[in-house]
Amino acid sequence: MKHEATSTTFEISGYKVKKTLGVVKGIIVRSRSIFGNIGAGFQTLFGGNITLYTELCEKTREDAFKAMVQHAESLGANAVIGIRYESTEVMSGVTEVICYGTAVIIEENIM
Repeated sequence: MKHEATSTTFEISGYKVKKTLGVVKGIIVRSRSIFGNIGAGFQTLFGGNITLYTELCEKTREDAFKAMVQHAESLGANAVIGIRYESTEVMSGVTEVICYGTAVIIEENIM
Protein backbone atom coordinates (compact mmCIF):
# COMPACT_ATOMS: atom_id res chain seq x y z
CA MET A 1 0.00 0.00 0.00
CA LYS A 2 1.34 3.41 -0.94
CA HIS A 3 1.78 5.90 1.88
CA GLU A 4 -0.40 8.33 -0.09
CA ALA A 5 -3.28 5.84 0.34
CA THR A 6 -3.36 6.47 4.10
CA SER A 7 -4.96 9.46 5.74
CA THR A 8 -6.13 10.86 9.05
CA THR A 9 -9.11 12.28 7.18
CA PHE A 10 -12.02 10.20 5.91
CA GLU A 11 -11.29 10.83 2.25
CA ILE A 12 -8.32 10.81 -0.07
CA SER A 13 -8.23 13.61 -2.62
CA GLY A 14 -8.98 12.40 -6.14
CA TYR A 15 -10.41 9.06 -4.98
CA LYS A 16 -13.75 7.73 -3.81
CA VAL A 17 -14.38 4.93 -1.36
CA LYS A 18 -15.76 1.97 -3.27
CA LYS A 19 -16.03 -0.42 -0.31
CA THR A 20 -15.46 -0.22 3.46
CA LEU A 21 -13.80 -3.31 4.94
CA GLY A 22 -13.82 -2.36 8.62
CA VAL A 23 -11.54 -1.30 11.43
CA VAL A 24 -7.89 -2.34 11.27
CA LYS A 25 -5.24 -1.95 13.93
CA GLY A 26 -1.60 -2.39 14.74
CA ILE A 27 -0.55 -2.77 18.37
CA ILE A 28 3.01 -2.57 19.71
CA VAL A 29 4.00 -2.91 23.37
CA ARG A 30 7.48 -1.61 24.19
CA SER A 31 9.62 -1.21 27.26
CA ARG A 32 12.59 1.04 27.82
CA SER A 33 15.89 -0.73 28.32
CA ILE A 34 18.02 0.03 31.36
CA PHE A 35 20.74 1.39 29.05
CA GLY A 36 18.24 3.64 27.28
CA ASN A 37 17.01 4.93 30.63
CA ILE A 38 20.55 5.69 31.76
CA GLY A 39 21.38 7.49 28.49
CA ALA A 40 18.14 9.45 28.61
CA GLY A 41 18.84 10.28 32.25
CA PHE A 42 22.09 11.94 31.20
CA GLN A 43 20.26 13.87 28.48
CA THR A 44 17.78 15.23 31.03
CA LEU A 45 20.69 16.84 32.91
CA PHE A 46 21.20 19.21 29.99
CA GLY A 47 17.51 19.77 29.16
CA GLY A 48 15.93 19.95 25.74
CA ASN A 49 14.85 17.11 23.49
CA ILE A 50 15.48 13.65 24.95
CA THR A 51 16.51 12.09 21.64
CA LEU A 52 16.71 8.51 22.94
CA TYR A 53 13.04 8.61 23.95
CA THR A 54 12.04 10.54 20.84
CA GLU A 55 13.61 7.86 18.63
CA LEU A 56 11.98 5.07 20.66
CA CYS A 57 8.55 6.73 20.38
CA GLU A 58 8.91 7.36 16.65
CA LYS A 59 10.05 3.77 15.98
CA THR A 60 7.14 2.40 18.04
CA ARG A 61 4.60 4.52 16.15
CA GLU A 62 6.14 3.48 12.83
CA ASP A 63 5.95 -0.21 13.78
CA ALA A 64 2.30 0.14 14.88
CA PHE A 65 1.49 1.92 11.60
CA LYS A 66 3.15 -0.85 9.55
CA ALA A 67 1.25 -3.52 11.50
CA MET A 68 -2.02 -1.68 10.82
CA VAL A 69 -1.24 -1.46 7.08
CA GLN A 70 -0.45 -5.20 7.01
CA HIS A 71 -3.79 -5.91 8.70
CA ALA A 72 -5.56 -3.76 6.06
CA GLU A 73 -3.76 -5.45 3.18
CA SER A 74 -4.68 -8.88 4.56
CA LEU A 75 -8.34 -7.83 4.17
CA GLY A 76 -7.75 -6.73 0.57
CA ALA A 77 -7.72 -2.98 1.26
CA ASN A 78 -5.76 -0.57 -0.90
CA ALA A 79 -6.17 2.36 1.53
CA VAL A 80 -6.74 3.21 5.20
CA ILE A 81 -8.65 6.33 6.25
CA GLY A 82 -9.40 7.95 9.61
CA ILE A 83 -6.06 6.88 11.07
CA ARG A 84 -5.48 7.59 14.77
CA TYR A 85 -2.86 6.73 17.39
CA GLU A 86 -3.34 6.11 21.09
CA SER A 87 -0.92 5.08 23.80
CA THR A 88 -1.33 3.66 27.26
CA GLU A 89 1.18 2.92 29.98
CA VAL A 90 0.59 -0.77 30.73
CA MET A 91 2.97 -0.71 33.69
CA SER A 92 5.91 1.43 34.72
CA GLY A 93 8.26 1.61 31.76
CA VAL A 94 5.98 -0.43 29.46
CA THR A 95 3.81 1.37 26.91
CA GLU A 96 1.27 0.16 24.39
CA VAL A 97 0.85 2.11 21.15
CA ILE A 98 -2.09 1.36 18.89
CA CYS A 99 -2.58 2.71 15.40
CA TYR A 100 -6.05 2.18 13.96
CA GLY A 101 -8.19 3.26 11.06
CA THR A 102 -10.79 2.11 8.55
CA ALA A 103 -9.66 -0.23 5.77
CA VAL A 104 -11.22 0.65 2.43
CA ILE A 105 -11.00 -0.04 -1.26
CA ILE A 106 -10.68 3.19 -3.19
CA GLU A 107 -10.86 3.99 -6.88
CA GLU A 108 -9.82 7.07 -8.77
CA ASN A 109 -12.50 9.70 -9.38
CA ILE A 110 -13.04 10.04 -13.12
CA MET A 111 -14.69 13.31 -14.09
